[in-house]
Amino acid sequence: MIEFRIDRRSGVATYQQIVNQARHALRLGLLRPGDRLPTAREVVEATAINPNTVLKAYRELERDGLVEARRGLGTFVSASLAGPDDGALRAELADWVARARVAGLDREHVEALVQARLDEVYRGDE
Repeated sequence: MIEFRIDRRSGVATYQQIVNQARHALRLGLLRPGDRLPTAREVVEATAINPNTVLKAYRELERDGLVEARRGLGTFVSASLAGPDDGALRAELADWVARARVAGLDREHVEALVQARLDEVYRGDE
């Protein structure tokens, strides 16, 4: 089951952080159709946020067709965002990130490099 992490300093709305983390987990195959999301109460206990914030995030995911609420049972994943098998690419990326760390690059530097490259490669795709 996914555990949501809230970064209060990020500038991103709390409900959006939950939506983004759920989408990320769906893309990586960490959440699959049939998996249950934590209840609003479980998320509130773990993160100390308002239950309505969790419900707003879950409603957005439901509107997007990614989850479905089952009365009395919880909210379940109904669709996947996982793409083709990317195991080899993940391994190469893990290797590259490890080399970047050994070379002395901090997380922010690595993120900046990756973001710049993504911007170059996917320019105009949006």
